[in-house]
Amino acid sequence: MELDRDLASVQEARNLLKAARVAQEALKEYSREQVDAIVKAMKEAGEAESCRLAAMAVEETGMGRYEDKCFKNYFASHHVYEYIKDMKTVGIVRKDEAAKMWEIAEPVGVIAGIVPTTNPTSTAIFKSMCALKARNAIVFSPHPSAVRCTAEAARVMNQAAVAAGAPANVVGCLTNVSLEATQELMKNPITSIILATGGSALVRAAYSSGKPALGVGPGNVPAFVERTADLANAAACIVKGKSFDNGTICASEQSVVAESCIAEELIGHLKRNGAHFLDPDEVAKVSAVVMLPNHGVNPRVVGKDPQFIGQLAGIAVPAHAKCLVAPLAGVGPQYPLSYEKLSTVLAFYRVQDWHEGCERCLQLLAIGGIGHSLAIHSNNEAVIQEFALKKPIFRLLVNTPAALGGVGATTSLAPSFTLGCGTWGGSSVSENVSPMHLINTKRVVWHMGIPDGPAIQPQAAASAASPAAAGADPRLVQAVVEEVLRALNKPKV
Repeated sequence: MELDRDLASVQEARNLLKAARVAQEALKEYSREQVDAIVKAMKEAGEAESCRLAAMAVEETGMGRYEDKCFKNYFASHHVYEYIKDMKTVGIVRKDEAAKMWEIAEPVGVIAGIVPTTNPTSTAIFKSMCALKARNAIVFSPHPSAVRCTAEAARVMNQAAVAAGAPANVVGCLTNVSLEATQELMKNPITSIILATGGSALVRAAYSSGKPALGVGPGNVPAFVERTADLANAAACIVKGKSFDNGTICASEQSVVAESCIAEELIGHLKRNGAHFLDPDEVAKVSAVVMLPNHGVNPRVVGKDPQFIGQLAGIAVPAHAKCLVAPLAGVGPQYPLSYEKLSTVLAFYRVQDWHEGCERCLQLLAIGGIGHSLAIHSNNEAVIQEFALKKPIFRLLVNTPAALGGVGATTSLAPSFTLGCGTWGGSSVSENVSPMHLINTKRVVWHMGIPDGPAIQPQAAASAASPAAAGADPRLVQAVVEEVLRALNKPKV
């Protein structure tokens, strides 16, 4: 009997989870040396296949730039490995002699990995390596528009792991994708934790599944340019960040907020780096094709180059343009391009000083980026500190491309494609996710003595039954007794 597509996809999810559980039960007994050899082999496979997987991703999704996806895949394998290779994730990972405590790392179990269409192969590589470094198995649910490339990335990771000694089926991936299968993957009793990267609705579903989840929030990242900034460098960073993989990274710049006294000079530098500024009529046309009535981005423009967007909007865009810049006067529904755009479109604002810039950035974060990231270009440490202390974000990226700085490519942040936004952004973590978020920690502690308590005073010898001993007023007690007796002796009518 042939199963309907939704039933077949659910059955595939169950089969993959059962196989992953068997694999993880074996993997949890591996030594650190065995685990490290497996993760190294996965790294090498990811490096070797970076460009082939990039080509597959661009061909299948129609999003992003081949060269940048090559880098993302290489980053997810090589640079992530260099960061995690020395992490202690097996056995006794810490001994605190003073506190008489040992800490022992234990795997969480089987992970459900949700993969977005914007980063379909790099995310699969990254999550696979993090999962196995912590001795977990993982099963992926790809985006429906990126099934083939995500499944291939998972196959490459699994094949490399098994060849290095890992149990079979330690990395799995749905190939018959449906909403029902994804829900089964998230809610099945075998699943221990969900590692979710994707749209807000999917991440909310992960958190409401009843399972522990590590997810991300939306990023509407402002880039504030303060008067002391190196303007040439700021412009180069902004265009680089915005145009990298055609704006598909959640940490990419969405708006530029510039002090008026340096705005014109900054605009000149932006144009020299490939920014194409729109006139008011063009802003309206681009808004109409980029944004949907619900303030979400039109899927047709996600990860597309500015020339494609220009053609869609019916405007001329030079061949050398790397991004479109829309000068705006405000934030919110009347200004659709003030929201997250996940494309090569950038909003531009002028402010009088950093105080007004601070307020404008807060407005932009409030409509869709709380907890995520903010970029600042400045050499004024006092202003940088003010932004760091007052902004509701967990990544303040200073003098660097936001897209690359946020994922840890150009900063000291953990290299990651899952960026937590804290409780402010609806996430359970506020940092970049790493293998350390995928372990349980067992603690062994020794007796250290009974702590001192307060000096206890002897009790009075009065009878506990005595009203006086209990602190009651005898006259009050007598009055209550008399009132009760009167009520009992009152004639019945």
